[in-house]
Amino acid sequence: MMAQPSIHATTAATSGGTVPPLVVEHMAKSYDHHGRIVPVIADLSLTLREGEIVSIVGPSGCGKTTLLNTLCGLLVPDTGNIRWHGREVTGQPQNVGYMLQKDLLLPWRTALGNTMLGLEIRGLAAAEAEDRSRALLDQLGLHGFADHYPSTLSGGMRQRVALARTLVNEPDVLLLDEPFAALDFQSKLLLENDMLALVRKGRRSLLLITHDIEEAVSLADRVIVLSKRPTQVKAAYEIELGSDRTDVIALRERPDFSHHVRRIWADLDVVLQ
Repeated sequence: MMAQPSIHATTAATSGGTVPPLVVEHMAKSYDHHGRIVPVIADLSLTLREGEIVSIVGPSGCGKTTLLNTLCGLLVPDTGNIRWHGREVTGQPQNVGYMLQKDLLLPWRTALGNTMLGLEIRGLAAAEAEDRSRALLDQLGLHGFADHYPSTLSGGMRQRVALARTLVNEPDVLLLDEPFAALDFQSKLLLENDMLALVRKGRRSLLLITHDIEEAVSLADRVIVLSKRPTQVKAAYEIELGSDRTDVIALRERPDFSHHVRRIWADLDVVLQ
């Protein structure tokens, strides 16, 4: 059943009183463009619960990437509070993985070398870093490609390496900015399935920016719809598609899937007018 839209999309805590990994309260962000203040985010509030996957959709240019950049400490909000595990954090939060649409792989490093990069920076022993990285590449369908360079990999395979590089550090929270947008439909579904299995098995929390409403619904427990710039939360919907949420193809075939998609599209259509 679809929940009624809520303006702030916030929840104080998960069951049992657990502190949510991420709480955003009344955040605003503007840019100074040649002496003119351009508001991008206006009074935005949301909560990401432990083990929850939340998709964010909104019109192009509404500030979705600015939102993620602010959440992970690359930008400073003008006003409002951002709390990670109940605490306000100065700078970049710990145990948060951020993955962009572009894979940003280092061309002079192999798939294994790119995956190991974060572990090397943290000072993990080389043997352990390699073992963990190889195991994750295998889990993501790249067995036999660990020693290949990015130029020899397809777009889907490069994104798998980028995802492995993000997951190998075992983050509590993942922030993904349209990571599958450039992939063909088949590659997208396969990678979504592999990612879902790893995220849900690890009870990680995931905040996903996407322009694809069907992707948003098939992946998420909750979908948040943003307004035009300066963006605010227009609505939030609980996505109830059964207990098995790891097979995106099966989820897209459920009779209530299209109902969720239509309701969210109706909200976006109003925003775009």
